[in-house]
Amino acid sequence: MNSRRLARLLGLPALAAVVSLANAEGLAPDPAQTHEAVVQVYGARTLGVKGVFGVHTWVAVKPAYAPGWTVYEVIGWRLRWSESAVVIRDRQPDAPWFGAAVELYADKRGAGVDELIKRIDKAAHDYPYANTYTLWPGPNSNTFTAWIARAVPELKVDLPATAVGKDFIGTSVFSSAPSGSGYQVSLGGLLGVAASQVEGVELNLLGLNFGVGPSGVKLPLVGRIGMSRSGAPR
Repeated sequence: MNSRRLARLLGLPALAAVVSLANAEGLAPDPAQTHEAVVQVYGARTLGVKGVFGVHTWVAVKPAYAPGWTVYEVIGWRLRWSESAVVIRDRQPDAPWFGAAVELYADKRGAGVDELIKRIDKAAHDYPYANTYTLWPGPNSNTFTAWIARAVPELKVDLPATAVGKDFIGTSVFSSAPSGSGYQVSLGGLLGVAASQVEGVELNLLGLNFGVGPSGVKLPLVGRIGMSRSGAPR
């Protein structure tokens, strides 16, 4: 059990937020010091009881010599006043999500990444569920991240089991796995199987994800038992 979860269990949300800040420090390189293009994919536990079951994910980009980061994500409550849940904005990508510690799922940088960023931007604008949000089984924020990952498989994004909604592919039944590699069969995001060199083998039962792959064992609620990109267990 990590220190943040212990703080939550002890009823110390302020301490949990401090721990979150400490854990997040340094995951996103400083644009003033890192001039090369960078793409990173992040996630963090969602607000309230929902956070027991799932994470919110987003994609962050920094073109070469850009002064800051741009984040692409879906925020469902925006549909209360906007026609689109897709948000494209400048913000620090490794900042805690409402106090929840972030995890790094993918990091791509260097030569050729500026072209990937252009493809990410196009995929975000082409997202077919921008005016729709369903917490379970999707489409939601994880559906959006998986949409981008499928459009840009070079990122090799390996989303955890807690990224509920990543397996939602609309009315389609066959697709690539959420990473954009391999294969997936999915019935409305409720029942399916996926296999690829990135994810390994995954089974989806009513949105609950079980699997085993290069990053470890994937389990509902837990996410995965293995090592995160930041070097900490997740």
